[in-house]
Amino acid sequence: MPNLKDLKNRIASVKSTRKITKAMQMVAAAKLRRAQDAAEAARPYAERFNAVMAQLAGSVGGSDSAPKLLSGTGKDDVHLLVVMTAERGLCGGFNSSIVKLAKSHAEKLRAAGKTVKILTVGKKGREQLRRDYSDLLIGHVDLSEVKTLGYANAQDIAKDLLSRFDAGEFDVATIFFNRFQSVISQIPTAQQVIPAKFEAEEGEGDGASTLYDYEPSEEEILADLLPRGVATQIFAALLENGASEQGARMSAMDNATRNAGDMIDRLTIEYNRSRQAVITNELIEIISGAEAL
Repeated sequence: MPNLKDLKNRIASVKSTRKITKAMQMVAAAKLRRAQDAAEAARPYAERFNAVMAQLAGSVGGSDSAPKLLSGTGKDDVHLLVVMTAERGLCGGFNSSIVKLAKSHAEKLRAAGKTVKILTVGKKGREQLRRDYSDLLIGHVDLSEVKTLGYANAQDIAKDLLSRFDAGEFDVATIFFNRFQSVISQIPTAQQVIPAKFEAEEGEGDGASTLYDYEPSEEEILADLLPRGVATQIFAALLENGASEQGARMSAMDNATRNAGDMIDRLTIEYNRSRQAVITNELIEIISGAEAL
């Protein structure tokens, strides 16, 4: 059983930890507002961009003149998984949920006889994947020095993917990230970016494309917009990830603060009981000594 000094030191240590977790919770709450606003502001543009691209892709169809980014290589043998996680921890299961989804996807592909390659964005995902899939890692994007995520960061990642695709290093590319829903809910998401897949908005049928006359041709427009589409999807995923990370960290630090408070209460009760036991023993010794005289 720990003595009074040990209990007192533990209580002081847990109180210090609670101050740290409370401060981290407040910092995450401040960052969450900015990250959430950025993610929500990017959604309308990304959704409308995808809707227009879906119309263009539908008009081109499976023609021979379709851009390679839309039609693909004609094969489905080599898959590149782009796993986007955080650079820092202390955010609950945020990183683990993304890595778990990526691992599940990788195992399904390998079971089907496909070749899997992994590109990591964020240190935490790389650390987890390196334990079991070190031979599949082909690259890493370090964003630890980036203060504020911008479109330029997504463009750099997109350029890397496009150069690898043009070099024939893979046939299909899929990004993995957490889509922000609320502070306590982030949805692990897998989204194919190469070859491009676009879904038209609800209520827009095939006849909607007749309202537009494209000049130059749809094929030329797609050839110019598809690389931007890859960067746009990556940028939206980075923003969603940023908001999800801060929400998960805020929730995790709130839980840690509450747990620290509960531990302090338990230790305080144990400390008081031990002190009372010591006082009682001392009184018994004094009374026994007095009776012995």
